[in-house]
Amino acid sequence: MGDYVEIVGYFAMALLVISFIPKQLKIVRIINLVGCILFVAYGILLGWKYPIIISNGLIGLIQIYHLFLAKKTA
Repeated sequence: MGDYVEIVGYFAMALLVISFIPKQLKIVRIINLVGCILFVAYGILLGWKYPIIISNGLIGLIQIYHLFLAKKTA
């Protein structure tokens, strides 16, 4: 595995942790969504690790749903 794979994993982890710092829920969801996307890429780069891909893919879809729902009601 290349070092770039580990970099993607660490960057995804950092974004996931950082996503809980902002007070605005929209910002939390956007940062978390980007982290989930990176974790899905990380799972693919590791050789299709389905637990990583599926869990983060589902969380990402939930974040997208809530972002669109918030946009509709705004």
